[in-house]
Amino acid sequence: VVIAGAFGSGAFGKLRSGGFSDPGAESTKAHDLLHTQFHAGDPNLVLLVSATGGNVDAPDVVAAAGQLTTEIAAAPGAGQVVSYWTLGDAPALRSRDAAKALIVARISGSDDDIAGLADQLRGDHGAVTVAVGGSSAVSTDLGTQIGSDLGKAEGISVPATLILLVLVFGGLIAAGLPLVVALIAMAGTFFSLFVIGSVTDVSIYSINLTTALALGLAIDYSLFIVNRYREELSHGVAPHDAVVRTVETAGRTVAFSAVTVAASLVALLVFPLYFLRSFAYAGISVVVVAAIGATVSLPALLAVLGARVNRFSFAKRGQKVGGAGFWHRLAVGVMRRPIPIAAGAIALLVVLGIPFLRVSFALPTADALPKDAPARQVSDAIGRDFVTDTSGSFAIVVPRLDVATGTTLLDRYADEVSALPDVAQVDTLTGTYRAGELAAAPTPRSATYASGATGVYLAVTPSVAQQSAQGEALVERIRAVHAPFPTGVHAGVEGQAAQLIDTKAAIADRLPLALGMIAVITFVILFLVFGSVLVPIKAIVLNLLSLTATFGAMVWIFQEGHGSGLLGFTANGTLDTSMPILMFCIAFGLSMDYEVFLLSRIKEEYDRTRDNAHAVAAGLERTGRIVTAAAALLAVTFLAFATSGVTFIKMFGLGLALAVLMDATIIRGLLVPAFMRLAGDANWWAPAWMRRIHDRVGIHAGEGGSTDEPQRELVASSTH
Repeated sequence: VVIAGAFGSGAFGKLRSGGFSDPGAESTKAHDLLHTQFHAGDPNLVLLVSATGGNVDAPDVVAAAGQLTTEIAAAPGAGQVVSYWTLGDAPALRSRDAAKALIVARISGSDDDIAGLADQLRGDHGAVTVAVGGSSAVSTDLGTQIGSDLGKAEGISVPATLILLVLVFGGLIAAGLPLVVALIAMAGTFFSLFVIGSVTDVSIYSINLTTALALGLAIDYSLFIVNRYREELSHGVAPHDAVVRTVETAGRTVAFSAVTVAASLVALLVFPLYFLRSFAYAGISVVVVAAIGATVSLPALLAVLGARVNRFSFAKRGQKVGGAGFWHRLAVGVMRRPIPIAAGAIALLVVLGIPFLRVSFALPTADALPKDAPARQVSDAIGRDFVTDTSGSFAIVVPRLDVATGTTLLDRYADEVSALPDVAQVDTLTGTYRAGELAAAPTPRSATYASGATGVYLAVTPSVAQQSAQGEALVERIRAVHAPFPTGVHAGVEGQAAQLIDTKAAIADRLPLALGMIAVITFVILFLVFGSVLVPIKAIVLNLLSLTATFGAMVWIFQEGHGSGLLGFTANGTLDTSMPILMFCIAFGLSMDYEVFLLSRIKEEYDRTRDNAHAVAAGLERTGRIVTAAAALLAVTFLAFATSGVTFIKMFGLGLALAVLMDATIIRGLLVPAFMRLAGDANWWAPAWMRRIHDRVGIHAGEGGSTDEPQRELVASSTH
């Protein structure tokens, strides 16, 4: 832990803010060629220049703007710098009221380098005032906001969690133990991210998952371990034997529960976007380290504490027996009317899930930032005050075209592209094109669209926003145009709309594999633990139903904007493309975590009594309080991240909190007992050949509650 703590802080310097594109997609390859071959690219720095007095055509404003343009062009890494003034009073770069105009630049280098330049340019410059926006500024502001949000989330979640822990454990010493495991999990995970980030790309957004899961799973696992240990002590078992018995039962269940969570996160590794893979790196690391902390470090601490774990306790320990508890009464009530209760619960989940049929995806934009973020303010001003956002132009890259012999073909192709609906203008080596014809002859600047003797690109200025249905349709139309170039000369479209299309295609292509991996791995693990065919299938189906309801709620809230004023975000009619699959894998794993805890206790009781209804009621009674408490504590951690100013992080926190609570209540409290009552003894059935496999290699998981018979034997043994 000391070593991990010393090196883990270096993870922040290894993490990156991108990762939302497929490196093998046409848009990504075209983007990379634009940078490497043409030393050009999409504008990533936009200066909103406001005239202090008069308008942007006033002589003093023209002079100040010219000086700014020269200063940017002289900056390290400056490749393309154009402005309203250098393009000869280009109307698209001037606001409707002529009080503002734009300087658009492409600057190579890191976001930190560009942020330093932005700081120099931002503010008053005599006759003009400058605000800085663009994709690089958005990325910088996102990183700054997330860093601030992380501290705020921890400031909320840690005190709230500590208070809830004290209430759940009924004592100060026991309540502090999960925080120790959480620190171990965080330190270990930051260290693993430091190591992984040194050899491959890792997204900085994975830090949010690291903090939330480390605290949540540490509490989850510790709750079961400490609760079992205290119960063993309450039955008169010596501390040493209580630790052994705890690790044999609750510890073993924690280990296999951790495997199910990690297995769900493994599916994220199949996607080409390193944003998603990063959450697999972080999530699997958290799960493994938290499980080790709960099954190794925590038992060692319990052995040191012995009976002192109950010191400073203010609540009576022990569980109600004989069916007196709330969870026992709930299970019995559900099993008395399983069909209407199951039908009602399923109907509720289906209704909640219906909005997901209307989902629309997009990539993160400035809209994800708070309204007072500088880059967001520039983006809003351009959208509000300008006829079109020319910073949203994109390129068609033709890297292998012979410049000497291909100009006639290039002219024909530029004509066709400029004639397409929603294309405002096309600029290339042969001039400027509008509405299917040459509008302006080439200028000396037009030579920058060529790369020596081989390769050209076309700059397309759309009349619609790139990240919109119209923008995507435009890219599809451009890709459908038959390029009149020789065989082997390919035209590749890059830009935000093309990236969005390719990203959605990459996720859709790998989604069946990811879902198949989750289903197969989950089925195999649950079968090896419980020896049943029906139980794993039931768990997968109910989890899918629960998560569909969660995603429907996210569409209703974050895409359609219900509650946006209360939650403090701007709904733009879309959801981040990567977020649903990310939330699915995390929430599915956490759901299986609780499934293993509950079913382990039910199966043990069923093996002892062969009474299905009694086993379900007893299992829910033994684990219901603990699972609900663990879910509530984990939900508090996720809800703390819902306070983020970044929209997709807010959705991440709120969505996972809702998924966890829905799973711990509707699924575990209603649907599981109803289904298991209807299935009866068939819950534990398997074909003979699968039964033989289970008998040979099956895993017999312990449980998180307690069993009467083993305790009496252990007490007698300890006394003897």
